[in-house]
Amino acid sequence: MGSILTAVAWPYANGPRHIGHVSGFGVPADVFSRYQRMAGHDVLMVSGTDEHGTPILVQADAEGVPAAELADRYNRVIVEDLAGLGLSYDLFTRTTTRNHYAVVQELFRTVHRNGYLVPRTTMSAISPSTGRTLPDRYIEGTCPICGYPSARGDQCDNCGNQLDPVDLIDPRSKINGEKPSFVESEHFFLDLPALAGALGEWLGTRTDWRPNVLKFSQNLLRDIRPRAMTRDIDWGIPVPLDGWRERGDKKLYVWFDAVIGYLSAAVEWARRYGTDPEQWRQWWSADGSDDGPGARQFYFMGKDNITFHSQIWPAELLAYDGRGDRGGSPGTLGPLRLPTEVVSSEFLTMSGSKFSTSRRTVIYVGDFLRAYGPDALRYFIAVAGPETQDTDFTWDEFVRRNNFELANEWGNLVNRSISMAHRNFGRIPDRGPVTDADGDLLAASAAAFDTVGDLLSRSRFRAAAGEAMRVVSLANKYLSDEQPWKLGDDRERQGTVLHTALQVVDDAKTLLTPFLPHAGQAVFAALGGEGVWAAQPEIREVEDFDDDVEGVGVPPPRSYPVLTGAYRDEQARWQRSDIRPGRPLAKPAPLFAKLDPGLGEAGPDWAPLQ
Repeated sequence: MGSILTAVAWPYANGPRHIGHVSGFGVPADVFSRYQRMAGHDVLMVSGTDEHGTPILVQADAEGVPAAELADRYNRVIVEDLAGLGLSYDLFTRTTTRNHYAVVQELFRTVHRNGYLVPRTTMSAISPSTGRTLPDRYIEGTCPICGYPSARGDQCDNCGNQLDPVDLIDPRSKINGEKPSFVESEHFFLDLPALAGALGEWLGTRTDWRPNVLKFSQNLLRDIRPRAMTRDIDWGIPVPLDGWRERGDKKLYVWFDAVIGYLSAAVEWARRYGTDPEQWRQWWSADGSDDGPGARQFYFMGKDNITFHSQIWPAELLAYDGRGDRGGSPGTLGPLRLPTEVVSSEFLTMSGSKFSTSRRTVIYVGDFLRAYGPDALRYFIAVAGPETQDTDFTWDEFVRRNNFELANEWGNLVNRSISMAHRNFGRIPDRGPVTDADGDLLAASAAAFDTVGDLLSRSRFRAAAGEAMRVVSLANKYLSDEQPWKLGDDRERQGTVLHTALQVVDDAKTLLTPFLPHAGQAVFAALGGEGVWAAQPEIREVEDFDDDVEGVGVPPPRSYPVLTGAYRDEQARWQRSDIRPGRPLAKPAPLFAKLDPGLGEAGPDWAPLQ
């Protein structure tokens, strides 16, 4: 068994997260991590809130509060929502910690020393009404290459080409619609052309990625150009170089600092919860081969972030290690491992459009959890989410999946199997002679561990959930065919049928635990299990490290909430566990509540259909 880093996209702390966000980064990453832990791998799942850059400043201005206060508030909201959804982070932290500043600046200094950060004068977009710099992603216009009318200032989502805001035809601010003005400004650029050969060689070995991700990533190499890694902004991490560190108007680009969070979060986890402060190296140290012995790294995000994870971040790592055309040597962190896979999802839409707070096409995670609980949402994202193509969320489809698959199929199998065994035996009955029907069901259920496990290991979540639910359907058909409620005069056969059904219920509980961890815990208890089957995240209030941190402008120590959990102590394992005859059973509670079909026609009061 090996070590696996699950690197989960960092949500902006500029508002609550909606279900479109967690369909791209949160639920897929957690399903993957829960399976890998159950399969015996040493998993480190890390992320946090992204708290620098213009998106925070724009929202802070709108609410009339300082950027730091806004980030504090929404950091806590997001932590609570992700905990409620059951996302099993080993550490969910934030980018405004002293540790993060230090790690980011170490990478910047080394990449600069190796020659891959070069000064260059560029045209910066300025808002005429505020005088504030507009980031690339807050400028839209017509793509000069393909003519797409809603291209962003950093790239065109239609043709995939990298852009600069000044290249756009008829550029406009996404904040207020005004036309930006452009002024000369000096910045440090990551010399991507000097890293293009190493990037291309690495991408050439990524043969098993999702096709849409690999094709998009390879297309980025066709028009590779230097990219600015600093910004004219007063909210962010200072540039740790003489002549720059004192400047309050120049900070590191938020996307330079955010992707480094995967590394800095691992460093923070090791200091807080590891066996020693250097344990982060278990998931990060490279041995000269990106696919050699050592940890595998899987990055989860929505498709709009592919370029930062398959181009910018790998380029930063290659530059830090000195593996580009300019050569160089690693810094104090040593050689660092490149991503094994970038697992990107498409968009979950509503009425054909991306979720949007401003257009009121939005369903917030917190509202959803309060109304319907976590597992129904997790299941919907797994079986009907945007795994390989944009998918529209409809209340009608959500109700159908909940009622007919979770309640009628899985919940009904659990309820009637345990209820009949409780009523007729009061315990898990013994198993007598096995018929072909018994053996066929048990064999199909046992075989599903390999099938579902293989699909989960390759992030094929929809197919994996379908195979697990196929076992549930087979078990329901088995009960209907065998009719144990009519076997009261043949106690041995009745006990065998119910024992067989309960064994498959226990198997299906395991197969579905990555998707439905809360329900998995409930079924474990209903079958007489004691203790924690599927561990849940917990919110802990921690103090920032108050020792000397080597960095420029690091913030003072303060307290903040993190997510972590005792996942290594859970009992969940990816294998069949033989149920124990004689274990007492109680009448089970319903596993899933049926929803009113009218919900599918009108939506809830707090998110009515438009």
